[in-house]
Amino acid sequence: MSGDPSDERLQELREKKMEQLKEQQGGGEDAEAAEAQRQQAEAQKKAILRKALTDGARKRLNTVQMSKPQFGEQVEQQIVSLAQSGRLSGKIDEEKMKQLLQEMKPESKSFDIQRR
Repeated sequence: MSGDPSDERLQELREKKMEQLKEQQGGGEDAEAAEAQRQQAEAQKKAILRKALTDGARKRLNTVQMSKPQFGEQVEQQIVSLAQSGRLSGKIDEEKMKQLLQEMKPESKSFDIQRR
């Protein structure tokens, strides 16, 4: 029975399937490592923000993130880069946060409609 061609073919298919499963598991490890690294970076960012912001400023930033997520993410990145470069003196309070948001706010375009 071991000399049967169908048995040999079946064994080859099993070996190929095992190799594919091993490759997928190896690829899964890379994805897990990338996910762990992303989570670690997120935790580090949150720790920096916790140190750099007062409670009022943190609440204001959360409000901005809820209404405009992309803009809130930009503000977070700006604060983190300021803190990491050492250009941040003390904590950012609510007034400083207002100024920072005002500076970073994109220019709004106004349209004047004239009727004839």
